[in-house]
Amino acid sequence: MKLSNKQKQFLKGLAHPLKPVVQLGGNGLTEGVLAEIDNALNHHELIKVKVPTDDREEKSLIMDAIIRETNSEKLQVIGHTLILYRPSDECKIQLPK
Repeated sequence: MKLSNKQKQFLKGLAHPLKPVVQLGGNGLTEGVLAEIDNALNHHELIKVKVPTDDREEKSLIMDAIIRETNSEKLQVIGHTLILYRPSDECKIQLPK
């Protein structure tokens, strides 16, 4: 899936008022957390995930793993918050052309 800049800007605008749906805990990225992110993407298509770690390298690795495992598109990273998009079977968000 490849999004144009116009589509990314549209999705970022929709994501702005959202609160993080999933927040990683002390155990880090587990199978349960990945399953929860996957469920949230199926339900909402556009979500925020909070990755509270002070180590930039570790945060980057965790975010890359989330994107890879959920087969989603990274829209933006702001601080500890990752914004993800993945269209579901019945598209809830109509993207501009």
